[in-house]
Amino acid sequence: MLKYFLNKLGYSLFTLFGVVTVVFILFNILPGDPARMMLDQNENSEQLALIKKKYGFDQPLINQYGYYLNDLSLISIHKKQPDHYTYFNKSKYNGFVVFTTKKVNVVLKTPYLRESFQKNGKKVTTIIAHTLPSTVVLAVLSIVIALLLGVFLGILSALYANSFFDRLIAFISTLGMSVPSFFSAILFAWLFGFAWHKFTGLNMTGSLYEVDDFGEGIHVALKNAILPAVVLGIRPLGVVIQLMRNSLLEVLNQEYIRTAKAKGLSTYKIITKHALKNALNPVVTAMSGWFASMLAGAVFVEYIFGWNGLGKEIVDALNTLDLPVIMGSVIVVATTFVLITVLVDVIYAYLDPRIKLK
Repeated sequence: MLKYFLNKLGYSLFTLFGVVTVVFILFNILPGDPARMMLDQNENSEQLALIKKKYGFDQPLINQYGYYLNDLSLISIHKKQPDHYTYFNKSKYNGFVVFTTKKVNVVLKTPYLRESFQKNGKKVTTIIAHTLPSTVVLAVLSIVIALLLGVFLGILSALYANSFFDRLIAFISTLGMSVPSFFSAILFAWLFGFAWHKFTGLNMTGSLYEVDDFGEGIHVALKNAILPAVVLGIRPLGVVIQLMRNSLLEVLNQEYIRTAKAKGLSTYKIITKHALKNALNPVVTAMSGWFASMLAGAVFVEYIFGWNGLGKEIVDALNTLDLPVIMGSVIVVATTFVLITVLVDVIYAYLDPRIKLK
């Protein structure tokens, strides 16, 4: 088991290294000068030189790449000169010195995702920490909706295979997978948040936290998550239905299921006690990928519904070319995807005893 996890860890780190490299190159070959974007209309040659020196923009691209990896690394090396970009400043880095020489400090710290270009030097980690929980709540609710409804409809579709009911469910799930999320978001927002508002009581826009109109502070408004969660869950719902149907049909044709039927077990017991656990394997795999995809795919859904999560933050950052926020958000989503993949492997081993961790 230890060897298995070490192999997975090595693969995960290699994957993240590739993501970081691609993200850095992609956003640093874009036209425009980050220093000028930060100064906006207040640009002069002296301020421009100071900004470039402060953030290392005056260095060759390969050096900037090294600085970025150093900032992201849990163990980093920092020169002792106060005027150097990699100087260890406790207000900038969240960590402590574990080893020191005459010229450098070796530091153990949390990953440093730089500072926003547009929000008065606010740390990207602070921005993500403020917005990511709302996106995670939305993604979890979407997954729960897709799983509960998808597994139920998938079981019914398998039990009534090739019937009119089965074909109807297949049509609806295919339609759900093919409709773009931004179109569904606009349709649901208008229909349930505006046209039928007096029946549903739902709003077209709203976030997880709302400011009380009477000045009594901020409160949680979970009803605002209903529409975006449903819209975000439509596409994975279609995937779950089809996977559950096909997987269950395959499992129901196995020898041990026929043996259970011969013993006189009811259909309910055969499904819940024997078939369902094995049939869930492809569903778990699909949902692992969908959960991480939702963190990225929630961009347009959050923007349309005014949900103040990571997706909406990415859209705002793209509109203002706030590159550190965009790069940091992509890295966080990629890291989440890698961690979920490892977790799913463990769940897989539980669901199917034939899979062993080696």
